[in-house]
Amino acid sequence: MSGSLVGQAVFIVSVGLILYVYFGYPLLMFVMARLAPKNVEKAPIRPSVSFIIAAYNEALDIRQKLENTLRLEYPEEKLEIIVTSDASTDGTDDIAREFAGRGVRLVRQPERRGKTAAQNLAVEAAAGEIIVFSDATSMYEPDAVCMLAANFADASVGCVAGKLVYVDPAATTVGSGVRSYWNYESFLKRNESTASSLIGVSGCIYAVRRANYLPMYPEACSDFLIATVIRKQGLRTVYEPLAVCAEVTNGEASKEMKMRVRVISQTFTDLWRNREMLDPFHSGIYALQLLSHKVLRYSIPIFLAAAFVSSAVLAFNSRVCLLIFAVQAAFFAAAVAAWVLERIGVKGGTLSIQLYFLLDNIASVAGFNQFLKGERYAAWEPIRDSGQR
Repeated sequence: MSGSLVGQAVFIVSVGLILYVYFGYPLLMFVMARLAPKNVEKAPIRPSVSFIIAAYNEALDIRQKLENTLRLEYPEEKLEIIVTSDASTDGTDDIAREFAGRGVRLVRQPERRGKTAAQNLAVEAAAGEIIVFSDATSMYEPDAVCMLAANFADASVGCVAGKLVYVDPAATTVGSGVRSYWNYESFLKRNESTASSLIGVSGCIYAVRRANYLPMYPEACSDFLIATVIRKQGLRTVYEPLAVCAEVTNGEASKEMKMRVRVISQTFTDLWRNREMLDPFHSGIYALQLLSHKVLRYSIPIFLAAAFVSSAVLAFNSRVCLLIFAVQAAFFAAAVAAWVLERIGVKGGTLSIQLYFLLDNIASVAGFNQFLKGERYAAWEPIRDSGQR
């Protein structure tokens, strides 16, 4: 096979995989959700709920979060509120104790072991039939827990993910990119849920049957791994778009990058430790979802590099390939320009999607590198912009 044919084959396969990941797979889930929907039998049930707020040094936000939680429209006698502190040192625990008279309990880890370990500890102390997990900066709509609970009327449901809405009051370039990305993810989650099951949830708003929660290893990305834990028990993780919470986006590329690298590295660890779930003969469509939504998504940098290099080589003999190469170069140049503008405090406006696309794919490379080096994350640091306070 000539060099030109090899280049064409590499380009076609690379572009085909990119298109499949971002468009083909979502379309497949959309079609499956319409042709063979797995609907949830909901009912206005009110099981007992333990509402767990994971916190590490959240003194600036925990008071507002607790006030928000106490305003939830759920029967008071059936709602237990627990703050699980990962050995906080900034007064978070003292603020939580101030709410003891209003029914808030503090469960403290004496030493830092990370968010997942803190959640495990809180679940041990929880009395509710349903466990709701939340972050200290996530503000719930009053009916959010009611909307989550309704899905547990269906015996096939073991976990329910709510809808996270990102807000960006500072109108940052990165924040705009995060919101666009998350709108795309929300569309995908809705269809994955209806077609089969979610493969992950938003860590700031999800609920699990207490009977089906199994303790996870400390370095796990709990909001990703929980769906696999549930699937292994023969149950589904479903999406409830009417259970809404809001959170402020990261407005700085460096902070968003740090968060994404941590999450991706943890996810690779979870995929490796549960690699049998990637076998379609073992887990059916769930394996296809993991391969498409995670493995191939995180492999996009390889496909992008292959498409870019192969089109550059082919451009010497083809004007069409030269144009394709130029379009790619212009896209990446726009992303880099947006990153530079963000670093010097200038809003990139319409370049937000290009910036976030570049940021996310660099994070995939960095996260995989951390995984290969054996670096594992358990303890976490809240990543906040100064403007978020």
